[in-house]
Formats: sequence, structure tokens, C-alpha cells
Amino acid sequence: MEDKIYILVVEDEPEVLDSIVRDLDRFEVFFPIEMADTAEEAREIIQEIYDREEQVGLILCDHVLPGDNGVELLVEMQKTPETFKTRKVLITGQAGLDETVRAVNEADLKHYIAKPWNKEELINIVTELLTDYVIENTENPLAFMQILDGERIAEHIRISGGMTDK
Repeated sequence: MEDKIYILVVEDEPEVLDSIVRDLDRFEVFFPIEMADTAEEAREIIQEIYDREEQVGLILCDHVLPGDNGVELLVEMQKTPETFKTRKVLITGQAGLDETVRAVNEADLKHYIAKPWNKEELINIVTELLTDYVIENTENPLAFMQILDGERIAEHIRISGGMTDK
């Protein structure tokens, strides 16, 4: 398989963090999950991943964090070349309308998930966003068919004229 594509979960409440990671366990074989409890720690993890020439395909980020809030982190990621393509999700029960609108407008927010979330909805959103990421940013999306949206990946391969041997 190509370089690793990570899921990053940023949440400062340990029980909530564990619950999100547990709900996403089906993805971990293909998309290792990294965890951070502050925006600063998230930045360090992102830098380590990119220093290894790997990718962050998806970030699920709480709004209320110690230090910089989640919207600030997502906006920053949108302005950074390495993380511009990362799919971004705000998962929170605390963000007000102004902050949510800012995340949508400035961080290319793909989804807002309110706490408490529905596990199946979370899995469906993660599947959709990682499928988008893989189709747009990998040379071999076929490697992800069994865990993501296989029909969309097959359609992409059919339309794009097949696979490369890279």
C-alpha cells in the first residue's frame, strides 16, 4: 500500500476521545488513528506525520480545547499547504453559530457533528470523507475499496480510465 493516511482526533475529554476512537476502530487497519487533546499537540502530530512524508486524510476536532480552540486549528490547517486537502470535521456540543460559520467559510469544513453523535452517522461521514480524500489524493484508490465506498471508487476508476502501476 502507499504512504499511510491518518485520521487525527482532537478532543480534550478522555472519555469522549476514547468513544470516538472506539467508534472508528473499523478504519484503523487502513487509516491509523492519532489522538491529541490540544491544538498544540495536534500540530506536533501533524508535523511528525508530514516529516515522515505521510498524510492526514481526516481530522475530527472538538471546538472547546485548552489553548487554541478547534476552529482556530481547522482554519490554520486550511491555510497550510500540507493540510489544505485534509477533510475537516468539527465535532462538538459547544460551538456557537458564529464559530461554526467561520469554520465552514474559512476551514472548508465538510461536516459539523453535534455531541452526542450517532455512531452510524459518524461512520457514514468518515467513510464519505475518506473516500473523497482517497479518490482525489492517491494513485491507487483500489487498495481502499474494502473499507470505504467501493462503488464510488470503482466508478472513479472506470471514469478515469483505469489504474496505474505506480
